[in-house]
Amino acid sequence: MASKLWEKNVTVDHDVETYTVGRDREMDMYLAPYDILGSIAHITMLESIGLLSKDELSALTAELREIYRLTETGDFTIEEGIEDVHSQVELMLTRRLGDMGKKIHSGRSRNDQVLVDLKLFIRSRIEDLTAAVNRIFNTLIAQSDRYRDVIMPGYTHLQVAMPSSFGLWFGAYAEALADDLTVLHAAYKIANRNPLGSAAGYGSSFPLDREMTTRLLGFDSMNYNVVYAQMGRGKTERIVSQAIAGIAATISKLAFDACMFNSQNFGFIKLADEFTTGSSIMPHKKNPDVFELTRAKCNKLQSLPYEITLITNNLPSGYFRDLQLIKENFLPAFDSIISILDMVDTMLSQVKVNTHILDDRRYALMFSVEEVNRLAHEGIPFRDAYKQVGLAIERGEFTPMTTVTHTHEGSIGNLCNDRIKAMFDEILSRFGFETYHTAFDKLLDR
Repeated sequence: MASKLWEKNVTVDHDVETYTVGRDREMDMYLAPYDILGSIAHITMLESIGLLSKDELSALTAELREIYRLTETGDFTIEEGIEDVHSQVELMLTRRLGDMGKKIHSGRSRNDQVLVDLKLFIRSRIEDLTAAVNRIFNTLIAQSDRYRDVIMPGYTHLQVAMPSSFGLWFGAYAEALADDLTVLHAAYKIANRNPLGSAAGYGSSFPLDREMTTRLLGFDSMNYNVVYAQMGRGKTERIVSQAIAGIAATISKLAFDACMFNSQNFGFIKLADEFTTGSSIMPHKKNPDVFELTRAKCNKLQSLPYEITLITNNLPSGYFRDLQLIKENFLPAFDSIISILDMVDTMLSQVKVNTHILDDRRYALMFSVEEVNRLAHEGIPFRDAYKQVGLAIERGEFTPMTTVTHTHEGSIGNLCNDRIKAMFDEILSRFGFETYHTAFDKLLDR
C-alpha cells in the first residue's frame, strides 16, 4: 500500500482511516480532471521561478496531459489505499518519472489544491447548468408564444380570481429563470477567483507568481488574501448551492402547478402518457409521478445551502476536516438539477393544453373584475361599479363578457416575451465561459 503524502513513521489505524477518508475517494473522481489542470498551471509557474528546470517541466507536463486523457476516456481511477485524487496523481507521476514527480507539490498544500479543484469544477458545471437553464427557458418562451391567446383562470387563495392565460403561465416561469440566472452569474463570479498559492491558508516562502496561475487557469482574478482564500472553502459552495436552490424552487413551483392542472378537477393540461404511471388497482389512473418526483428532488436541493451552513457556521478561520463532508451532496447536486431541468424541458415541450377551459361555467366569475372595469371605463365610480357587479353575482344575474383586452406591458395581450428573452440573453452573455476554455486549451496544448 502506498504511503500517504503526509505520513511519516506512524501507520494510521485502518478503522480510523476508513472513518476519516469516508467517501472522499469517490467524490474526488468529480475533481480529477481539474486537479490535473491545476497541477499543469502550478508546475508551469514553478519553472518560471526556478523551482523546476525546463526539461522537468516538459516531462511533467507531458505525463499530466496523458493522465488528463485518462479522465476523458473514463480510465482514471483512484486506487485502493490511496486517499484522494491529489495523492493518486502524484503517485502516477512518481511511478513514471521517479523523484521528479515529487517536486510538483512545492509551494502548494492539499488545502489550496482542493480549493482550486473545486473552483474549476464549479466553473465548468455552472456552464453545464447554464446551458440546461437556457434550454428550458427557450421551451417556456416558445410555449408561451404558442398558447398566448388561450385563457385560463388565475387563482388567489386557490380560488378562481381573474383571467390569466397559458401565455402568462409559461412566460412567468421563463422570467423567473432569468432572475435565477442572475443569481447563478453572481455565484459564478465568486467561484471564478483563484485560490492557488494560498497553500495551507497562510501563503508560502517560495516566490510564487499567483498572477501567472490566475492567467493560466482562466480565472477573472484571485482570492488575494491567503487566509480568506481558505475561508472561502464552504462559503463558495454555499453561495453556489443557493443559486442551485433558487432554480430548484422555480421548478418545484412549476411542478406543483403541473400536477394540479393535470388533475381531473382542473383538466387544464394533459401530460404525455410516458410521463405518467398507473395504479395497481385503479385502471383509470394516470399519475403525474415524474412531476411529483421533480417536486421532491427540487425540495431536496433547496435544503443543500442549509446543510452546508450547518457544517460551516461554527468554524473559526483556518482549515478543518469538517469541510470534507460538503463534497458528498454538493458535487452531485449539479447532475441532479441538470437532469431535473432536462426532464421538465422534455415534458413541457410535449404537454397538451386545454383550449376550451372557458366552456366550463364554473369559471364565469373570473370575469367579474373585467365587468367592473368596463363599467368604470363608462364613467361609473369604481366602488359603485364594484357593488353593482357584486350584487348581480349574489342575485345570480351576472352574465360575463369573456373578451379580454389587456394591453399594458406584461399582461395577457402584451406578454413582453421579446423583452424577457433579451434580458435573459444579456445575462447569459456576462458569463464569458470562452475565457477559461481558451486557457484550458493552452494548458492541454490543443
